Amino acid sequence: MSRLVLLCGLLLCGLAALALPQTSFAQDAADRGAAAEAPAAPAPAAAPAPAAAAPQQTDEAEPDDGLSSELTDPTVKLEDLELLTVPLTVDQLKALAAKWLEIVKSKTEEVVDTQIALSKVDGTVEDAEREKLTALYAERNNLFDRYSAVLNAWEKKGGDDKEITVYRDYQNAIFLEETRKADTKTLLAWAMDWTTSEDGGIALAKNVGIVLLSFLVLLFVARMVRKLVRRWIGHVPNISDLLQAFVVGIIYWLVLAFGLMLVLSGLGVDVTPLFALFGGASIIAAFAMQDSLSNLAAGLMIMIYRPFDVDDYVDVGGVAGTVKSTNIVATTVTTPDNQVIVIPNKNVWGNVITNVTASDTRRVDLVFGISYDDSIPEALKILERAVDAHPLVLKDPAPTIRVNELADSSVNLICRPWVKTSDYWTVYWDLMRYVKELFDSAGISIPYPQQDVHFIPTDPAKATPTPAIKRTPSADRASISEGDEGHDDDGK
Repeated sequence: MSRLVLLCGLLLCGLAALALPQTSFAQDAADRGAAAEAPAAPAPAAAPAPAAAAPQQTDEAEPDDGLSSELTDPTVKLEDLELLTVPLTVDQLKALAAKWLEIVKSKTEEVVDTQIALSKVDGTVEDAEREKLTALYAERNNLFDRYSAVLNAWEKKGGDDKEITVYRDYQNAIFLEETRKADTKTLLAWAMDWTTSEDGGIALAKNVGIVLLSFLVLLFVARMVRKLVRRWIGHVPNISDLLQAFVVGIIYWLVLAFGLMLVLSGLGVDVTPLFALFGGASIIAAFAMQDSLSNLAAGLMIMIYRPFDVDDYVDVGGVAGTVKSTNIVATTVTTPDNQVIVIPNKNVWGNVITNVTASDTRRVDLVFGISYDDSIPEALKILERAVDAHPLVLKDPAPTIRVNELADSSVNLICRPWVKTSDYWTVYWDLMRYVKELFDSAGISIPYPQQDVHFIPTDPAKATPTPAIKRTPSADRASISEGDEGHDDDGK
């Protein structure tokens, strides 16, 4: 995957290089020769930039570092080299990195010499030189793969970051300079060679296939785990449907996330930075989404303490309706007239919650007013008969029928039968109609609200006279101009 990214960058830089003035390869060779006389190991000719400087090498004799010849064999397999570096210490890996630096430097010099030769020929000889250059690029890039493996092992063992950065900058500078100075034909040859190489396009195709296949397998496994968790959690007593759905969803996404990380790790992708990224993003999100986090906490409290469940009829903060769903952010309620209302969870948990359908049974509260002239015992018997006649009224608990209030206009009787919660409105509406019909048949009236007003006569002589209204001249003029006080429009 990293090679594909580097190749794409190389192609882009190569196209940009067409617009840049080309530097003489002979000058590059001269720079390389001059740099070779310096005490420090130089950057290759194709990379004269300061960032491309190789780590310093001294001419002093190095002590025996205990490195086997297989560790510095250019033909060693990459997998074998990665295993061979496991027991090495930091100092040994540092020495090994210096030796591999000399190996890739030597191969890069061959590449530069071939580039110079290619710039001086044309025709059939040019094609042969270009094929040779492409083969050298492939060999040198394979060496750089092993060079990078040594640097990775050195870094994992706690090597000096600054020293390792110098080694990596050397490699990156070479790639950049070579791409900038390569012509279009060379870039196309690189691309074709990379596409057909085992370590290039073929390896990428294999990795993409592995990722896609692994993702499909992960989806299947995650769904199977979700079914098993849903089946298991269904046997847990006293757990709400809302909490069940939340737990099942969380486990489903966790299986996908960790499974994908395992797949990427198996392909050689370092997933450790992802955890640091998630940690930093979590801190930022905590400050930027305080309200959402409040809703999240309230949603978890609702799911754990279960004040209501799906399909319960509730009254929350003045909103009454049937609960359709609750997630970690909001609760969705459908009102009796089919309006859908979404309430943030912090508003739900922060207000009084009335769950109308939480119990299996419910009491129907009815009030009937009769006239003060009507018979109370007869009215009570009518209520008892109406309640006993309804098939949905429960016998236990027994209904309550009493005289409740002597109001201004009526004697109020209460009728409170018990019913199943699902039958509440059916019994309510039936009894209201049936009792009215029975009252009418028995001649019992339901009085309208009324109020008696008594007028007390007084002696006119002692009455306070009404003061006369005094008119002002300005009022007379206004009345005349406006046609009031019986005047016509013409002022007559």
